Amino acid sequence: MSRTVLRTVTGAFALTAAAAVLPLGSPVPAAADSIVIGGQPAHVADSPWVVALSSRDRFGGTRAGQFCGGVVIAPAKVLTAAHCLGREVLGSDVSEVRDLLVIAGRDELLGSGGQEIAVRDAWINPGYDPDVNAGDLAVLTLSGKLPESSVIQMAKAGDAAYEPGTHAAVYGWGDITGGGAYASALRAAPVQVLPDGMCEQAYPGGLDGTYDAGAMLCAGDPEGGHDACQGDSGGPLVARGRLVGLVSWGSGCGQAASPGVYTRISAAVGWMAGR
Repeated sequence: MSRTVLRTVTGAFALTAAAAVLPLGSPVPAAADSIVIGGQPAHVADSPWVVALSSRDRFGGTRAGQFCGGVVIAPAKVLTAAHCLGREVLGSDVSEVRDLLVIAGRDELLGSGGQEIAVRDAWINPGYDPDVNAGDLAVLTLSGKLPESSVIQMAKAGDAAYEPGTHAAVYGWGDITGGGAYASALRAAPVQVLPDGMCEQAYPGGLDGTYDAGAMLCAGDPEGGHDACQGDSGGPLVARGRLVGLVSWGSGCGQAASPGVYTRISAAVGWMAGR
């Protein structure tokens, strides 16, 4: 049986991280141009709300220190996954990371365009439960502001974007094969919002995790081959032009019987009230 994967960057370049997340299951074959399992190149000009979380001090300079993704919801606010900011990933309390920043407006992690903006404050959802991955949300406050055009609208409860069968896309710089081959440029994979029952059946509890429809969203490809993967955690799931989820966890990558699990944004709106 495969084991639950929190979709945070791991691998040889994460030289100073204190610990890695659980390993992937069997790698899934992917085409030469595939990314976040079964996708294609994407451009920040078309998706300016996608950002990369970076710490060169913790993860080295090979990929500009990228270890997770994020999404801009206000000029100085970025959402990401709570587990991205945990000791298991960073090797220390997030307050001790001297160079935590977001990379915005850049397709290529080592490119010269865009901005690198320091994180001034990090709020981790106090209701986050790492044992079941519920409440996997954090809010970063930036030291500078991004343009209003970089902000994406969040889908509230009842939005049609959450309906099963809705076409969506997941964005990130993560593993492109499920075997540790990470991207240097932004990619997007087409997925669809899946019925909660499909994830409840896939993740009823135990080693592969527990799906909670009140806090999580299920998305992927019913036949497999399209999914987020390691390195994509905290990145956006977008449907109908609105933010519906954040990459959180799953069993393996791109497997038909193991859809991706995302933090449900309609629940997150309540968790971060006043942030």
